[in-house]
Amino acid sequence: EIDWGRVATAASLQITFAAIAAYLNYFILLPRFLQHKNFLRYAMEFIVPFALLMVVRIAFDRFLVDGFSGREEWVYSTRFVVQVCMTNLFIVIFVAMLRFAVEWINLEARKKEVENERLIAELNFLKAQINPHFLFNTLNNLYYLAYSKSENTTEVIAKLSQMMRYMIYDSNHPKVLLKKEIEYMLNYISLEKLRLNDQVPIKFNVSGNTENIWITPLIFITFLENAFKHGVNNSNRKAWVNISVNLQGSVCFYTVENSKNGDSKESVEKSGIGLRNVQRRLELSYPGAYELDISDTADTYLVKLKLNLA
Repeated sequence: EIDWGRVATAASLQITFAAIAAYLNYFILLPRFLQHKNFLRYAMEFIVPFALLMVVRIAFDRFLVDGFSGREEWVYSTRFVVQVCMTNLFIVIFVAMLRFAVEWINLEARKKEVENERLIAELNFLKAQINPHFLFNTLNNLYYLAYSKSENTTEVIAKLSQMMRYMIYDSNHPKVLLKKEIEYMLNYISLEKLRLNDQVPIKFNVSGNTENIWITPLIFITFLENAFKHGVNNSNRKAWVNISVNLQGSVCFYTVENSKNGDSKESVEKSGIGLRNVQRRLELSYPGAYELDISDTADTYLVKLKLNLA
C-alpha cells in the first residue's frame, strides 16, 4: 500500500530544496555573475551553497526512509546521491536559462528603444533642415512682391501663415493626413503662381481616394521646391511644371516633372543636398516600402515616387 503521507513529504522536500537552490542562483548569484563576468568566481559561489543544500536534502531523505538505521541501502548509495544532485542541478540550470532569456529580451528591447530614439532624432534633424530652407525661399518671394508693390502681398502673408502653422504643429506628428499634405502643397504652388504672375503653366492633379490616408509629413515638398527653383522663372517662356498624386488603394504614386533652366553648378549641388535629405527620410520612414526614380535629361527633370502607405 502506498504511503501517501511519505510521498507528499518527499515531494515537498524536492520542491523546497530545488526552489531554494534555483532562486538563490536566479536572484543572487547570476546577477553577480552578470556584473563581474568571472565564471570561476561564479562557480565557487554556486558550488558551496549547492553542495550544502544537497547534503541537508539527502540527510532528510535518509531520515524519512529509515531513520538513519541503514536498512534501506539504496538511499545510501552513490547512485541515489548523484540522482538527487543531478535532478536539482537540472532544475537550477533550467531556471537560470529563463534568467538569461529575460536578460536577452530586455537587452534587445533596450537596443531597439535606443535605435528608435536615434532614428527619431535623425528624422527630426532632417525635418528641421526643411523648415528654414522653405522659410528662406518664401521670404525671398515675399520680399520680391513687397518690393514690386504687388497687391498680392497680403495674400502671400496669409498663405505663409497657414503653411507655417502646418509646419510647426501638424508636421511634428509622425504621420499626417494626406489631404493636409496636399493642402500644404497647394498653398506652396499658389505662392509660386503669385510670384510668377501666373505666366507659367502649372498642373496639379490628384486622383484616387485620399480619405483617411496617412503619410509622413513634408516628404513631397523637396521635389516640388526643386521643380520651381531649378525649372521655372519668368524669363523662360517655355517653362512648365506638372505634379500628380495618384492613390491606388494604399499605394501612392507621386510624380513631379518640370522644364529645366540650365542651373548653375552651385544650385545643382544645393538641390542634391535636399534630395539626399529626403531620400534618407524615406529610408527611415518607409524602409523597403518605397521606390524612387529620378530622370534627368537635357530639357526635363522627372521624379517618380511610389509609396506603400499601408
